[in-house]
Amino acid sequence: MSYAQYLRQLLRPLGVYDVEGRYLSGELEAEGLALDGVESVLDELQREANLATAEDWGLERIAGLLRRRPPASTTKAMREALAALLRISGDNFTLEAINDTIAGCGVIARVDETDEPGTVEVWFPEIPGIPPAFEEIDKIISDIIPAHLLIRYRFWFITWEQLEQRLPTWQDIEEKHLTWEQLQSYVEPGTQT
Repeated sequence: MSYAQYLRQLLRPLGVYDVEGRYLSGELEAEGLALDGVESVLDELQREANLATAEDWGLERIAGLLRRRPPASTTKAMREALAALLRISGDNFTLEAINDTIAGCGVIARVDETDEPGTVEVWFPEIPGIPPAFEEIDKIISDIIPAHLLIRYRFWFITWEQLEQRLPTWQDIEEKHLTWEQLQSYVEPGTQT
């Protein structure tokens, strides 16, 4: 229902106004259109001002407050990444909190302690080889992990045995049209090593 119709409904029972008359009808239409516009602006403001519902400029404004833009490809992923970054506080320097924040940023990585004091190891359990956009991922991880810790990255590649299980013949390999880089990190869609 438009606001013009709503205003007519409100005024009709009073019997004082000719809500269908030429003069008042035009005024009600104009006021109704203005109120319809205000409602849509207020709906947009309410949506974009809340991180849980923002879809457009609200997410951009929040992302603009941060040093790095999270690597998120969908609106939902961007909301989750921004929420994870905004949760960082002085109490968030436990290993669990660091892993939660990195995962919340959309980076599929795992941070583990090492036997070397002051060193953590970061690896990518679901991504063989060096992850795409690694330079940006490295910057994000470096921003999250406390500055006094040295970060050591560990990458994994599939073995010949694993490759032979997935692609038993050279014909199978050739049919995939893989480059050498793709072949050394090949994981059949839907499977993980």
